[in-house]
Amino acid sequence: MEKYPISRAGFDAIVKELKDLKEVQRPEILKTVQWARSLGDLSENADYSAAREKQRQIDKRIQFLEGIVANADVVDVDNLSGNRVVFGARVVAEDEDGNKMQCRILSDIEADGKMVISCTSPVGHALIGHCVGDLCTVKLPSGEKEFEILEVKFKD
Repeated sequence: MEKYPISRAGFDAIVKELKDLKEVQRPEILKTVQWARSLGDLSENADYSAAREKQRQIDKRIQFLEGIVANADVVDVDNLSGNRVVFGARVVAEDEDGNKMQCRILSDIEADGKMVISCTSPVGHALIGHCVGDLCTVKLPSGEKEFEILEVKFKD
């Protein structure tokens, strides 16, 4: 199975959320399901239905996060350096209209679409592998856009 890059901080956050879901939230919802079940007729028991739905959501999230953990290739971005854009880099680039973009390239799960972009997004994918001073073309839904890489750094 293919491994997917994720930063140490992103991986630790996922492990923390997974632990909370398994050790706190799931046991609590199971108690709620048992309580609601004890009320009797399940066909018209809104508390039971709501608790079961919440349990399904928690179980689905646990399964999703376990998949990420199992296929994670944890990258210690604090030990990276250089002037080439790689996973974990902080990039400053300028488009042909003079608009500057500042972003960090991380995993899909860590991306917010603004300051942190996915390494698999059109912009992230186009920037990776280029150096300071390089021009790279990004294929966007609205058409192609050219960026010049002004700065690549790894530390704040």
